[in-house]
Amino acid sequence: MNPRPGLPRAIAFENAENNSVNGSDNGTMGDVIAERLSRRDLAKGILAVTAMTATAAPLALLASDRARSQGSSATPSFNFAEVESGVDDKHYVAEGYDADVLIRWGDPVLPGAPPFDPHKLTRDGQAKQFGYNNDYLGYFPMPDAPNPSEHGLLCVNHEYTNEELMFPGLGRQDARRGSTTPFSKMTRDIAEIEMMAHGGSVLEVKKIAGKWAIVAESKYARRITAETEMRISGPAAGHSRMKTSADPAGGRVLGMLNNCAGGRTPWGTWLTCEENINGYFTGELVAGHPEARNHKRVGVPSRWYNWGDYFDRFDVSKEPNEANRFGWVVEIDPFDSTSLPVKRTALGRFKREGAAGILNKDGRYVIYSGDDQRFEYVYKFVTEGRFDPTNREANMRLLDAGVCYVAKYNADGTGDWLPLIYGQGPLTEANGFHSQADIVIEARTAADLLGATKMDRPEDIEANPRTNKVYVMLTNNPARKAEQVDAANPRAENRFGHIIEMIPEGDDHAATKFRWEILVKCGDPSIASVGATFNPNTSKHGWFGMPDNCAVDSTGRLWISTDGNYPKRTGRSDGLWAMETDGPARATSKLFFRCPHGAEMCGPEFTPDDTTLFLAVQHPGETDESDPSAEPASFENPVTRWPDFKEGVPPRPSIVVITRKAGGKIAV
Repeated sequence: MNPRPGLPRAIAFENAENNSVNGSDNGTMGDVIAERLSRRDLAKGILAVTAMTATAAPLALLASDRARSQGSSATPSFNFAEVESGVDDKHYVAEGYDADVLIRWGDPVLPGAPPFDPHKLTRDGQAKQFGYNNDYLGYFPMPDAPNPSEHGLLCVNHEYTNEELMFPGLGRQDARRGSTTPFSKMTRDIAEIEMMAHGGSVLEVKKIAGKWAIVAESKYARRITAETEMRISGPAAGHSRMKTSADPAGGRVLGMLNNCAGGRTPWGTWLTCEENINGYFTGELVAGHPEARNHKRVGVPSRWYNWGDYFDRFDVSKEPNEANRFGWVVEIDPFDSTSLPVKRTALGRFKREGAAGILNKDGRYVIYSGDDQRFEYVYKFVTEGRFDPTNREANMRLLDAGVCYVAKYNADGTGDWLPLIYGQGPLTEANGFHSQADIVIEARTAADLLGATKMDRPEDIEANPRTNKVYVMLTNNPARKAEQVDAANPRAENRFGHIIEMIPEGDDHAATKFRWEILVKCGDPSIASVGATFNPNTSKHGWFGMPDNCAVDSTGRLWISTDGNYPKRTGRSDGLWAMETDGPARATSKLFFRCPHGAEMCGPEFTPDDTTLFLAVQHPGETDESDPSAEPASFENPVTRWPDFKEGVPPRPSIVVITRKAGGKIAV
């Protein structure tokens, strides 16, 4: 599971996400689409269409046909002048909008934070400053605010660090191409700064005189790091596999790692998800160790960081259970800065991308998640209890009891949610499971045994409360083999990803049945061999590759952010696109915001009235990994110095806040 040498850490993560550790014989999404189309569509004469076109969503094709028959008069619901695609060192937003930098890596969050100075970084300073690589954003209105869309708390995930861009003279440290001494320039001090730059931030934000600002000295302000104490709850709490020498009770853990996407609950808590936790561990288990199967299935250890050289808990030869304490959904109360974050183990452990939920019609809460790695699965969690709007304390226990399901996509366009419950089907002692704790700790292996469908790297998943449809971002799968492709199969080497639309049976998100369609296959539609299926009304700037995060605004419209668009790959930067999902314009997208070179677009989040959009710009300045001739980026030589553009100041991951110059809702 080691990342490819010499690549930026974000790309190392991407390659790790693409390099499968799933050795099961379960069918892939491509197998399912192929079987479905061969049985249903080929019988209807679709053999006249190319193999690539045949795998397009039937509804998207029908929408395109209607648009053509109406003289391409499909009317988009998004009202804005599209940004031109391209690549340079700046950011761009649609005409008529302001895109202001709200906060940058190193800016103060807590009282006593030192001014940002990249030449004087310290552990204690970083613990009070805004962390690195901001990903998920969650906006929580202040309960007593006169206008809840102009005063609230903004919760931010800090996913990982790029040491080559953060520290002068350091360069890449993990698995450098040709290096015989990886981490040779690392020190304990640098590792501790990295640990403090992970985790999350809680910021009080307020719109003052038309502009958003951070409220200084806020009682809500908080920094969560790799050393913040957290409670473990649910079926795995106190289990022997969660116990360590530092925590013999198995109920407390320090920190959260690689927090990517997340979610907000109806009771006002922040859910943040630990994704690529394998890269933080080093060492080797003794032969025959009982955790060998489990660690292998999640890629532990991968040693993208050398923290295990300084802290025994990250060395599996010394603390083999520590890795089991990461990979969870963490629930945090943003309105209480002294509250203990809680790792909710009932939801299962894997490389979780997102915890977006929806309140079901029967009052149960349902959370959808992707496991962000090639050939991994789509999951949901259904609470046992029901949401009570009058009892927040009771709601804070809802995520400790319920059922985790994994998805199986059937060839006829239906799907099944398979429960991960100890004692049911193959989830028994005969297969190494002795309790529900074993099931949630080894959720991937349990899903393998249930026969879940292998997907093309599922990332963010959002449910639309207006339509009850669920959208799954499938970023890519370049490992799909050419021999799998025929007239009824999806693309080989799926480098650009696609988006699945799911419809729960009876509009019941707790149901164990669903229907599914492909909304769009991504990539450049002008290149026939790519096989993209955007609506023909999509402009040359509107198509995209590698869908990652998504958001649904208050009117039910879908917004998509991307990860992996590079000059040599797509000729454009990552950004935020608006995507039509209904009517003749279905599968039409428009570019609204464009990132600076090297950056990934993350965390789209609207205020309740849609007048403000918060965006997270992550790892600006990274090398274009799709260009083998590109010089490696470093503190001294980044591809951009966004957003400060000052010599000697490195690029800084930042949050951008977007508002309409004339006031009013976004894209209306």
